[in-house]
Amino acid sequence: MKRAKLLLFSVTVTLLAAPRPLTLDDMHKFKDAADPRCSPDGKWVAYTLATTDATADKRDTDIWMVSFDGKEQIRVTTSPEAETSPRWSPDGRYLAFLSGRPGTGKNKGAQIWLLDRRGGEAQQITDSKARISGFEWAPDSKKMAVLLRDEEEDVKKIPEKDREKPRPIVIDRYSFKRDGAGYVSGTKKTRIHLFDIESKKFDLLTTTDFDESAPVWSPDGARIAFSSNHAPDWDRVPSSDIFVVDAKPGSAPVKLTSFAGPDSSPVWSPDGKLIAYLKGSDHGMGEYNMTQLAVIPSTGGGSRIVTSTLDRGVARHDFTADGKSLRFLVTDDMSVYLAQVAVTGGAVERLTTGQRVLSAWDQSAACAVAMVSTDNSPGDLHAIDNGSLRKLTGHNDALLAEIQFPVTEEVRFKAKDGNEAHGLLTKPVGYEAGKKYPMLLRIHGGPNGQDAHNFQFEKQMFAAAGYAVLQVNYRGSNGRGQQYTVTIAKDWGNKEVLDLLAGVDHVVASGVADPNKLGVGGWSYGGILTDYLIATTTRFKAATSGAGVAFPLAFYGHDQYIRQYDNEIGPPWKSGLEPWLKISYPFLHADRIKTPTLFLCGDKDFNVPLLGSEQMYQALRNVGTDSQLIIYPGENHGIAKPSFQRDRMQRYLDWYKKYL
Repeated sequence: MKRAKLLLFSVTVTLLAAPRPLTLDDMHKFKDAADPRCSPDGKWVAYTLATTDATADKRDTDIWMVSFDGKEQIRVTTSPEAETSPRWSPDGRYLAFLSGRPGTGKNKGAQIWLLDRRGGEAQQITDSKARISGFEWAPDSKKMAVLLRDEEEDVKKIPEKDREKPRPIVIDRYSFKRDGAGYVSGTKKTRIHLFDIESKKFDLLTTTDFDESAPVWSPDGARIAFSSNHAPDWDRVPSSDIFVVDAKPGSAPVKLTSFAGPDSSPVWSPDGKLIAYLKGSDHGMGEYNMTQLAVIPSTGGGSRIVTSTLDRGVARHDFTADGKSLRFLVTDDMSVYLAQVAVTGGAVERLTTGQRVLSAWDQSAACAVAMVSTDNSPGDLHAIDNGSLRKLTGHNDALLAEIQFPVTEEVRFKAKDGNEAHGLLTKPVGYEAGKKYPMLLRIHGGPNGQDAHNFQFEKQMFAAAGYAVLQVNYRGSNGRGQQYTVTIAKDWGNKEVLDLLAGVDHVVASGVADPNKLGVGGWSYGGILTDYLIATTTRFKAATSGAGVAFPLAFYGHDQYIRQYDNEIGPPWKSGLEPWLKISYPFLHADRIKTPTLFLCGDKDFNVPLLGSEQMYQALRNVGTDSQLIIYPGENHGIAKPSFQRDRMQRYLDWYKKYL
C-alpha cells in the first residue's frame, strides 16, 4: 500500500489595515502640486511640489517633471530653498525657474536659474539687486521679459553696509498698505526689462512711471503685451488696461483698452492678430469682480466679449492651436471646469465634467494638462484627453489609502426672503443615519470666493472629529453669476446672514444636526460674517472668528481697502455715518452676543488687521461673554508658519469641544 504524500502549503496572508480617521498629525504630510507647464514637444510636464518639514517649521517647493504618458517621473530640484515658476524655453532645450538658493551672484532674493535638458546642474543667470517677480521667454529662446521692482531712490544713496539698518518709512501714496508687502510708497515701480541670456544684460523696456504686469511676447517676438494702470488717479482707482509695446528699449507703449475697471492677463493669438484678455467689473464693484473673456485686435480697435452668454467668472485662458477658439477655466456652482468658445463668441462648450475643481491648466503641442482636486483628494496633475481626465501624479496616494473619508453632498435651501442658496454638507466620519450630530457652520472668505468640491484639510479634520460641517455659498459668493455676487454691496451682514441661517435650519430639519450643538467660524470675510451671526442670534454655542472686523468705520485708512471704502460706502464725511453704523452692528451691539468666541489674527496682517479682533475680544470681555484672543507674531493675513497652522487647528478643535 502506497503511503499518501502529505503536501504542505505555506500561505502568506497580508492583512490590510482598516482605513483610519484623519488626525492632526496628517496636516503637514500632504504634498501640494501646482503650476503645470507642458514642454513645447508635448512629451513632458514640469510642475511644482510643495512639502512641509514640521521639524524645521518651514515649507519647501521643488520642481518636478512627469512624462505626458505618465510612465516617468523626475524630481528636478532638491535644494532646501524654494524653486518656483518652471518655464520651458520655446525651443525646448531649457527649463528656467525662480529661486533664492545660494548661487554665484552677490545679490540676495529670487533669481532666474537655467537648467539645460541635455544634462548638468542648474545655472544662475541673473544677479539682480531689484526683486524679480516674474519672467517670460521670447519666442527665439534668446531673451526674456522680466518684471523687476525698482529700488527706492533714497536707498541707492545709502552705503551698502548701512542698507539693512532700520529707516523711517516715508508714505506718499493714497493706497499705502498691502498685506505681505507691508507699507508701500510711490517711488518703487515694477517695470518690464529685456534680459539677454548670452550677455546676461538687462535693458529697461518701459520707462513710464507705472506698475506693469503680465508681459507676454507676440508670436514673432517683435512686440510685448502687458497690463498696467496709467490713469492720472491710478492710486485711487483699481483699474488697469492692456498695452502693447515694441520689444525694443525705450519704446512707447500703445494703449488698447480703456474700460473703467480691470483689464488684465493678455494672451496673443497664434497669428499675432488678436489679444485675448480678462475684462473685470466696473471699479466701483472691485471686491465683487467677475471676469469675462474679451478679444481685441493687437494693433488697436474695438474689443468684444466672447463669453457674453456665460454669466460666470473665467480665468487662465489660451487660444487653441488653430487660433479659432479660446479655452479657459470657469468658476461654476461649487465646481471649476475647463471650457471652450469660438473667438467670434457664441455658445460656451464645457470640456470637463464632474464634481471637481480644476485649479490650473496648460497646453502645448499634443499636450493638455490640469491640476484637479475633489472633496476627498488634493490636487493631482491630470492629462486632458478629449475631455476625459487621466491621472499623471499621485504624490498623496499612499497617505490617502490610509484614511477613512467622510461623505460630502450638495444641499439647496431658501432663505426667508426667497433666495435659493447652495452649499456643501460633509457628514461626520462613520455617520449613522437617524443620529443627530454637533454641527459646525464654516464660512468661506472673500466674500467673492466659493466653497467647492476641492480638498480642504480643515473640513476633513472637523468631520474626523465627529462634526457635521456645513459650508454655504451665501450671496456675495462667486459661481452663481454677477448679480448674485454684487447684491451685498453696501449692505454687509444682511443677506449673507439670511442665507447662512437658512442653511443651518435646513440641516437641522433634515435630522443631521443637533440644534443644541451648533458652532460657527471662519477666516477673513468668514470671520466678519461670524461676528455678524453671533450678534444676530444666540443659537450658536461656540464661535471662532479669524482675521475679522466688526467696526468698519475704525478701519477707514487703517487697512488696505481704502479704495473699496471710497467707491462702495463713501468717505464718512460724504456718505454720513448711517451706512457705516449699519454695517458695524456686531461691535455697536456687542451686548447682544452670548456666544463664547475665540478670536485669532496675525500681528502683521494688513488685509484685515489685528485691530478688528482686538476690538471684538475687548467688547466681549467687557460684557462678560467668554472670549479669548490668539495673536500669531510675524504672520500676515494667511498664517504661513506650519507650527502656527497646526496651533490654529488645534485651538479650533479645543474651543468647539469645550462648548459643544
